[in-house]
Amino acid sequence: MNHTDPPVDCVIVGGGPAGLTAAIYLSRFRRRAVLFDRGGSRAAMIPRSHNHAGYPDGIPGTELLRLMAEQALKYGADIRQGNVTGIARAGEDWCLSAGSDTIVARSVLFATGVDNRYPDIPKDVHDAALNAGQLRYCPVCDAFEASGQRIAVVGAESHGVAEALFLRHYSPMVSLHTREECELHEKDRDDLARAGVGWDPRPVVRYAFDADAVRLHFADGSAIEVDTIYPALGSDPNVELIAQLGFRLDGDRCVLTDSHQRMGLSGLYAAGDVVAALDQISVAMGHAAVAATTIHNDLRDRDGQTPA
Repeated sequence: MNHTDPPVDCVIVGGGPAGLTAAIYLSRFRRRAVLFDRGGSRAAMIPRSHNHAGYPDGIPGTELLRLMAEQALKYGADIRQGNVTGIARAGEDWCLSAGSDTIVARSVLFATGVDNRYPDIPKDVHDAALNAGQLRYCPVCDAFEASGQRIAVVGAESHGVAEALFLRHYSPMVSLHTREECELHEKDRDDLARAGVGWDPRPVVRYAFDADAVRLHFADGSAIEVDTIYPALGSDPNVELIAQLGFRLDGDRCVLTDSHQRMGLSGLYAAGDVVAALDQISVAMGHAAVAATTIHNDLRDRDGQTPA
């Protein structure tokens, strides 16, 4: 498609659960939606999700994404592999560029997600540990599966403290660790002690995984064994494209929207983990349902029709 073609109704930037849900909704609204997927959705990292409603035996993240894409395609969504790198106003519309593609859209939905910050573990070892449940990233998602295990949280900032305290609900054997020398705030130390969470100030310098345990090696040469590790290192929202438009972000660099997922400039919307909210597939899908319905009704209003 080139810039002389008629504008599509919506370009969706991101092919995770939020983007694919929006593609399904918009296609069923008989809107022409084009989704660009650069790959790398965090959902694809999930070995098997057990808290996604409707799958009592769980579902692998890759399979969920495959089924959602299949459903979107069934209703006419246009799904393309590519990374959108540029966006600019084009009258009432928006012009986006993705590689050799230039496309004009009446609306844009940013569903770009976030990227986890990883510990210093080789990728093949990291992925094997993730699949084995020895490395986990989302206590809300899978702490139930770690019930009663020896759990190590690595990341001694406020996020790490909060994560360790959350996990204590599932196991009496939770400890908090750091990658570099640091001091915890007195209140954090008191909260951890009151909950029975161990705090080890020795920096972790290496991880070793085998079939029976995970070993955390410290700078002083000692090591401990645990069953699973939760890196609490934070994440990085994918806001490079959004930043081109000068939007204000929250303290975690996530996007702020109104209750209808509007970003504040006509025709721009956001959904999923890139939005300041609870990072869950169900939340991302809810955002997308709201955003897609708002987009449809805003376009109806723009065209002089009464919104539904």
